[in-house]
Amino acid sequence: MVFMDRLEAGRLLGERLCHLRDEDVVVLGLPRGGVPVAAEVAEALGAPLDVCLVRKLGVPYQPELGMGALGEDGVRVINDAVVREARVTPEELARVERNEREVLEGRGRRYRGGRAPVRVEGRTVVVIDDGVATGSTARAACRIARARGAARIVLAVPVAPYDWTERLGGEADELVALDTPLDFYAVGQFYIDFAQVDDREVAVCLGRTAGRPHGSAGAGPRDQEVEMAVGAVRLRGRLTVPEGAAGIVVFAHGSGSSRHSPRNQFVAAELNRAGLGTLLFDLLTEEEERDRAHVFDTGLLAARLTETTRSLLERPGTEGLALGYFGASTGAAAALWAAAEPEPRIAAVVSRGGRPDLAGPRLPEVTAPTLLIVGGADPVVLDLNRQAQARLRCESRLAVVPGATHLFEEPGALRTVAELARDWFTDHMAPAHV
Repeated sequence: MVFMDRLEAGRLLGERLCHLRDEDVVVLGLPRGGVPVAAEVAEALGAPLDVCLVRKLGVPYQPELGMGALGEDGVRVINDAVVREARVTPEELARVERNEREVLEGRGRRYRGGRAPVRVEGRTVVVIDDGVATGSTARAACRIARARGAARIVLAVPVAPYDWTERLGGEADELVALDTPLDFYAVGQFYIDFAQVDDREVAVCLGRTAGRPHGSAGAGPRDQEVEMAVGAVRLRGRLTVPEGAAGIVVFAHGSGSSRHSPRNQFVAAELNRAGLGTLLFDLLTEEEERDRAHVFDTGLLAARLTETTRSLLERPGTEGLALGYFGASTGAAAALWAAAEPEPRIAAVVSRGGRPDLAGPRLPEVTAPTLLIVGGADPVVLDLNRQAQARLRCESRLAVVPGATHLFEEPGALRTVAELARDWFTDHMAPAHV
């Protein structure tokens, strides 16, 4: 099993853990890569999210050799055998503990922004990482959660070696892994995007769920399946509107794709974290998609996009919000064509690996600031985008992702796309005028 990114892995893991939904659960993510996964699990379970801060205590002259671990609330786990065999003196042990405790406390302040750690005593604690390799960190995290008073511990990961239960079976009351392949070399081999997670992303994940009471997942119409009536057809999509959203970005996918595109979902999740709503939907019905003439009918796709956007603005909770378009491949042509319409006014457009040339005659009429994102290893599409940009009269930018091919499958490429799109929309979203 290969995951698009940590968010997809977290959503799938959350589905697997649904049997915990009615328990008094706390989800603890291991910084830093485990926290985005844990955030999705916490969302699925309606549970509070926190970090499980663990610092290995390394032998002074051989720091990669662990002689114990530290956790919050003064918890310490010491491996007496290693201390004895390595002949570590009490003074040396105390010095290592003091240094690691300072690091631990500093990270806690940075990640939580002054909030107190979530209470775990007497509760079911779900410890999450983005994968298990050696299992040493997961083992320490489980022991620390137990020492902090957890009544039950579930260790859950998207991927682990086939023999992981033999290694860690005694550390948790329940072990859950979505995949346990025989050919396991490293956690990163099971992710298309395994970019490093920074401290800021950890803090953002924790901030999103701060103060969530048990069972609050799904409160309010934040994330819902919707249907839009466009002429004689009804188009299905998924609408996500964070509280206090500054605007909504409507996605137009390319040929051969759908609203379930993991790449568009990845970008949409990044926009949601930035406070923007998203609508991922299908411009054609399943029957229409079987006719290739419809797939490349830019005028038809643009008309559907325009009508869907107008319907969106009439929904309770979305009226008056700023609007943006995100188009991929042929969907980018539809987005630019629709953005040339005078109403509804579009605040910004982003094209990912798009075919803006298919909107040729409408390009000079586009007024929305437009960002064209193309892979550096996609020469044909790059040339088409350069030609299309020359025809645009609005504010525009061509961003080339070095080494990326048409689908941005290279490590870190899709994250770059998401960050470029996020920054473009947040910089250009303005109140809509309809």
